[in-house]
Amino acid sequence: MPTSGLVESMEHHQVTVYIGAIAAGGLAGWAAPGAGPVLEHAINPVLAALLYVTFLQVPAAQLLRSLRAGRFLAAALAVNFVVVPLVVAAMFPFFPDDQAVRLGVLLVLLAPCVDYVIVFSGLAGANSRRLLAATPLLLIAQMVLLPLFLWLFLGSELADVVEPGPFLEAFVVLIVIPLALAWLTQGWAARRPAGGKVSDAMGTTMVPLMAATLFTVVASQVPKLHDSMGDVARVVPFYALFLLVMAFAGLAVARLFRLAPRDGRAIVFTGATRNSLVVLPLALALPDRLAIAAVVVVTQTLVEVVGMIVYVRVVPRLLPAD
Repeated sequence: MPTSGLVESMEHHQVTVYIGAIAAGGLAGWAAPGAGPVLEHAINPVLAALLYVTFLQVPAAQLLRSLRAGRFLAAALAVNFVVVPLVVAAMFPFFPDDQAVRLGVLLVLLAPCVDYVIVFSGLAGANSRRLLAATPLLLIAQMVLLPLFLWLFLGSELADVVEPGPFLEAFVVLIVIPLALAWLTQGWAARRPAGGKVSDAMGTTMVPLMAATLFTVVASQVPKLHDSMGDVARVVPFYALFLLVMAFAGLAVARLFRLAPRDGRAIVFTGATRNSLVVLPLALALPDRLAIAAVVVVTQTLVEVVGMIVYVRVVPRLLPAD
């Protein structure tokens, strides 16, 4: 099959590709547990490459225009940084008592997704382009607000378990550098044909990079599961409940801001999907006694992918097109 045909086929069947990558990662982690520590070191580079390609799809001018889409941006910020914390606060008293498990759940549920939410929202007929343009703002906002949210939930416990260094490193490596490189590439593409070819070629790597990221993340964390199955099983119901509640909470926000159906669908998806891939490096940077937090974060991805398959079918019925 020609390269262009292969890329087109992967994009057309990307949900299947992602599920296959997760399954392959689980199998690899089970068959070769010794590779886990090595794969952990590959998470940040693969994720940075994925976010670079994601940002490359958002022209700088479009990003500036998106900042003027007042109602949509206000709805996206409200659902992610007002509604979601309130939903998490309602569930928080019922979380398992283990400090590391609680921290892992908070890390992942309080951070909105910026990667495969674009894919799944697009499959549901949402305005994924507008959501894509809002991703840099959502990333910056969550990195600023996440330490504050953790302090509100954990109080003085936070000083004992979370250091600012990993947050700053994640912000620079996963946001500042990929975003700057994407804008430099866009500028090169606007001035030189060679830059345009490079930009187009990089755009075709989105699905393979997402698959590689999911494979790497799952394969690196599966070896830790055998000692943590009880803790993991206890958080799965909370992740499922979160998806259920946020479907209707997102719908309420979309109606409150009087958004068009496609914009409203995007709000439902951004409120429900969480940023497990980006917060995972933060969880991995925690002390060894809190290592279970990383497994708790990855578990959310596994639950969410199944939930997104359901969302793709249900959300268009909740918000039918005009």
